[in-house]
Amino acid sequence: MPPFMLLFFISAATTAYLVYKNWSSNGSAGSNGASSSDSKEFKKFQRTYLFVYFCVMAGDWLQGPYVYALYSSYGFDQHDIAVLFVAGFGSSMIFGTFIGSLADRFGRKKSCLVYIATYVASCMTKHVNSYNVLMLGRLLGGVATSLLFSVFDSWMINEHNSRSFEGQWLSETFATAIFGNSCVAIAAGLVANFASELAPLQTLGGESTIESNSGSVMKGGFCAPFDVAVLVLLVGGAYIQSNWGENYGQASSNASAGETVKVLKQGFNSIITDPAILLCGAISSLFEGSMYTFVFMWTPALQPSAAEGETLPFGLIFATFMVCCMAGSSLFTIIVKTVPIEEISKYTFIVAGFSLLVPVVTSSYSLIMLGFLVFEGCVGMYFPAMGTLKSKIVPESQRSTIYNIFRIPLNVIVLAVLLTKMEMSTAFFCCTAMLFGAAYCQFKLVDILGNQKESNKSENKVEDEESLLHDNV
Repeated sequence: MPPFMLLFFISAATTAYLVYKNWSSNGSAGSNGASSSDSKEFKKFQRTYLFVYFCVMAGDWLQGPYVYALYSSYGFDQHDIAVLFVAGFGSSMIFGTFIGSLADRFGRKKSCLVYIATYVASCMTKHVNSYNVLMLGRLLGGVATSLLFSVFDSWMINEHNSRSFEGQWLSETFATAIFGNSCVAIAAGLVANFASELAPLQTLGGESTIESNSGSVMKGGFCAPFDVAVLVLLVGGAYIQSNWGENYGQASSNASAGETVKVLKQGFNSIITDPAILLCGAISSLFEGSMYTFVFMWTPALQPSAAEGETLPFGLIFATFMVCCMAGSSLFTIIVKTVPIEEISKYTFIVAGFSLLVPVVTSSYSLIMLGFLVFEGCVGMYFPAMGTLKSKIVPESQRSTIYNIFRIPLNVIVLAVLLTKMEMSTAFFCCTAMLFGAAYCQFKLVDILGNQKESNKSENKVEDEESLLHDNV
């Protein structure tokens, strides 16, 4: 079995060193201009966003480890549970697309509040030992997931730009969000574990025989983490209502189906006609598709390393993954001061691809675990880099719409993994192929952005020469 505790301490020490390096240079402007620490207004805005972001992510993390366990405790078999998970991702793929276009037109703040209400309703369905009610909860959860990964970023980017903050400060906000999200994930796991052990899973009347109480309303046990999630989400929703302003992509009072389809068509047209947006979407789907596949496969990849009769220290492994993700976001914050984000992304994808190739080429569980840790570090670098790139490339008027369209191929990849009984080595080989595909797309994107930059320089030069000629005449 790999030395999990040793790897945790090494990862934690590495992260602590990177955090120190980052903070020690926090006040310097570097090569990118003024430091964000000099702007009290920006720091206040950043805190306003990050408090909500951490609340909504905590609401998501609190639930994650207990969804499958709760379904299983209600007596549903593996096939029934798989159908529930497929329904959730299918809901995100179908309904989320339309909701993204509505968010651009009717307001990102309103859509964030819709996320809160939808996810709270999804959590409440977990109390009912009924397959149909749980299915409704998965459908609501799928819609909420699409909102979570689109409207919050869209609101923040719009506010950042409208307040005329420095463009490079945006990557700092994304990096801080990913770093803090890893801390939130660890804390949420501990809180959820504590809550689930406070009382046994039972009916409201106190009966503990679950299988004979189909349709009953349940409490305690694996339901408790969902109750904590509801409280955290409501706190975030109250803060949004009190402290966030509204912003839009395409403001409209027309809620007709025809208008919604029109907005979607515009989003698809923007993706198809602009190679930069198309490549950005391909990179996002390929990397995140490999990430979700990794989430499904890391447990069976490491489980054989445990001695007979023993179980892996899942909590310790998860905490180590999150610490490595924190290390990645800290490293990104340091490197981005001197290296363009586009260049960082290229090599992040290549390293990530090789890291998930390890389970394909070796049976050494220690090397496999090291590869997984490297991949988690790449995840920590990916999200702030991609968040910043998308903020530059995707048009503001269609941001939420296009972000949700990007999630369609991602959900297709996830559904393919769930619906096919793929061998572990095959799954990781597919991950490597997707990551190298993302790297190829990133190289192409760098070329396109470079050509656009040169073209803009040429156009500006011509305009300056024409202006000078006109002045001489």
